[in-house]
Amino acid sequence: QVQVVESGGGLVQAGGSLRLSCSASGSTFGINAIEWYRQALGKQRELVAIIRKSGTTNYADSVKGRFTISRDNAKDIVYLQMNNLKFEDTAVYTCAADYTIIGNEVVAGRAWGQGTQVTVSS
Repeated sequence: QVQVVESGGGLVQAGGSLRLSCSASGSTFGINAIEWYRQALGKQRELVAIIRKSGTTNYADSVKGRFTISRDNAKDIVYLQMNNLKFEDTAVYTCAADYTIIGNEVVAGRAWGQGTQVTVSS
């Protein structure tokens, strides 16, 4: 199957930048898309950005123009570059990989990471 692990969170001042990494392992050839979610304290989890196997991307309106999702196929890593961070970007950021593995049977699922805290001080 597939596993993902995030890294790169931390504390940053408003206006600063951070880059998050989502490292995938296992049957990475079966990954269809990787998404970044975030959940702020007391709020629902929201989809921040997605990159599909085709390379197409989408972003939440709240981060368009500030965040960029990209990938390094050779290393099976997806990055979330976050620029011009705002206090309201403070949240736990989690990556998820949607996968389909076709073998003797078809196995489809979503692998979640453990999350990484991003704190933006105002």
